[in-house]
Amino acid sequence: MPQDKEPETLPQPDPEGLAEPAVSRAAAVDPPPPPGLLTSLPVSLRWLILLALSFAIAGGLFLAHIPGALLLGPMVAAILVATNGARLSVHRYPYIFAHSLVGCIIARSIDLGTLSTVAKDWPVFLSIVLAIIAASSLLGYLMAKAEILPGTTAIWGTSAGAASAMVLMAEAHGGDPRLVAFMQYLRVAFVATGASLMAAFVFNVEGGAAQAVVWFPETDWLDLGLTLAAALAAASVGAWLRIPAGTMLLPLVATTVLHVMGYITLLLPEWLLALGYGVIGWRIGLSFTRRILRHAAGALPQIVGSILVLMAFSGGLAFLLWSLHGIDPLTAYLATSPGGLDSIAIIAATTPVDMSFIMALQTMRLILIILIGPTIADFVARRVAKG
Repeated sequence: MPQDKEPETLPQPDPEGLAEPAVSRAAAVDPPPPPGLLTSLPVSLRWLILLALSFAIAGGLFLAHIPGALLLGPMVAAILVATNGARLSVHRYPYIFAHSLVGCIIARSIDLGTLSTVAKDWPVFLSIVLAIIAASSLLGYLMAKAEILPGTTAIWGTSAGAASAMVLMAEAHGGDPRLVAFMQYLRVAFVATGASLMAAFVFNVEGGAAQAVVWFPETDWLDLGLTLAAALAAASVGAWLRIPAGTMLLPLVATTVLHVMGYITLLLPEWLLALGYGVIGWRIGLSFTRRILRHAAGALPQIVGSILVLMAFSGGLAFLLWSLHGIDPLTAYLATSPGGLDSIAIIAATTPVDMSFIMALQTMRLILIILIGPTIADFVARRVAKG
């Protein structure tokens, strides 16, 4: 159940990633925020305002075909109410549930076709993935070294994985999830827009990234129940063992294995995903302060520059795939695009490309960055501290 949020406090260690989002060192010493426009309103009215704003903003972004609209809308709404004195927070149990859904979403993109494609071309895939991870890690290191962003925040913000997963991983490993979310979803927007424009104007492919969404499809309630039971059981184990980001990673592993072996069908209706994204968006947005917004705005030119550099580097890798391995140019470009797995999948589904190749490379990169991302983040933080 929602509860009142006290004024901002110092961050505490949180290997599960379930406490209030970590605060950058500069923001942590801020004085308590002054009362805002919403402070004197009843708690129920503040939540109602947040819900209405979330629905309106998410709806507008969705109609404009903005990637991540279902998370961005609630996050932006939560930022608005948080910086105007709402003092609300999301309870940890809905947040654990949302974590488990993110794991299921990633697992849904992994099937036998994807695994067989990876197995057949694994040297090429591994080389491309490691090159993208190295480039994004170098950008994160340079931003941390220049003190544009704190060390682990910079590395998670530039990590080329699924945006929602990177936000959760950052929170579990000491990064500031607010700045990471800002960087990740800005990159998702740039990458998705760039991929759509490349498909339409460079490769002269008709169609776009928009795809009709069935919010309330016919539902096999048994499949849905089995999916949620497996995900929540795994998330509970992750929380109990206090595994970093375990409430996302264990559901990812459990549902992937059960799905690939044919024991469950991963059924995730859009209305359920909207609830999960909304909870994550609220959790992140409600922890924003005016100081953190000023910091994000001040770093905007450097963040945009890092995104464009990473996109250009990925485009170079796509050129190598085309010239050395004969991969269709649009397939190569979409496969190497840095992040936004869902939006890339939608674009690929509406264009004449090799869908299995694209999803295999995108999925392999996501899994690798989840596995080795914490080690890279710790390495970068130590190097920055020594420097």
